[in-house]
Amino acid sequence: MTSTTAVLCALGTCLPSRIVTNTELASRLNTRPEWIHTRTGIRERHILTPGTTIADLGEAAARNALTAATVPHADAVLVTTSTAPRPCPALAPELAHRLGLTGAIAYDLNSACSGFIAAAATALGLILSDLADSVLVVCTEAPSTIIDPTDRTTTVVLADGAAAALFRRGTRTEPGALLALDLGSDGRHCELIACQGPEGYLHMDGLAVYELAPSVMAASTRRVLAATGWTTADLDTYVPHQANQRIIDNVVRELALDAGKAVYDIALVGNTSAASIPLALAHASQHGRPAPGHRTVVSAVGAGFAWGSAALIWPDHLTSKESLV
Repeated sequence: MTSTTAVLCALGTCLPSRIVTNTELASRLNTRPEWIHTRTGIRERHILTPGTTIADLGEAAARNALTAATVPHADAVLVTTSTAPRPCPALAPELAHRLGLTGAIAYDLNSACSGFIAAAATALGLILSDLADSVLVVCTEAPSTIIDPTDRTTTVVLADGAAAALFRRGTRTEPGALLALDLGSDGRHCELIACQGPEGYLHMDGLAVYELAPSVMAASTRRVLAATGWTTADLDTYVPHQANQRIIDNVVRELALDAGKAVYDIALVGNTSAASIPLALAHASQHGRPAPGHRTVVSAVGAGFAWGSAALIWPDHLTSKESLV
């Protein structure tokens, strides 16, 4: 096995400045704030303000990551989003230009909630193929633009936000190095979360997702643990996709993991799809989790039904920067 890999060296995030509380949603959806919190674990979420786009969110998050990095440059820009405002052209070349990275490799990925891990795997591929020494992954999502505001299943859960991660060429012995990855999908369940109908709104079979997601995420986590030679007991920090509090709790129980090792970010930001894991990593790292040297696994499953997990040792000096727009 080659010793070369991708090393996580910086994070940046950006959230819309508008906060929508459960009280505001409850008055619109004819329900109670307590019902929303009990079902989702969410108390508030950020929603795009008029005139702001996912390109603006992504640019701010990317700039924050580059500012936080010791080497603020990228040979490639990968944007992962399932809420692009247009089918063509991709958003990545536009963001690369905005960031002063014209000429960089730039393209989009759409793997919804598992997008960050899919993009990290792609960043690794670009580095191993000698096409890039540094790759900027930008996860920017605005589900509020594709959901029916009267649909309780999606409106109470999904939220807007962006996060970016900078990966550089390094070795597997370095903290921050990607040590193992697991990716897969099961298209039999692709209709469980899908944009459909004449309006093109995102619809979700909440009960089916709730029943299926925990076992899929737990299985992916076990595979990536096996690839590293770690056991669940060896794991210091677990960062699951912030899909729904009850789903996260079920994953933790299925893995027989100490709940104190899991990172929970959903209460104040909701489910931000591809941005979920890097947002949770950035927010938690500001409070000392994961701590330097922590054996860390991230895992997600979502539309497609696509999943992914990744393992790394948390770096000593990773920095992150956050802003609002």
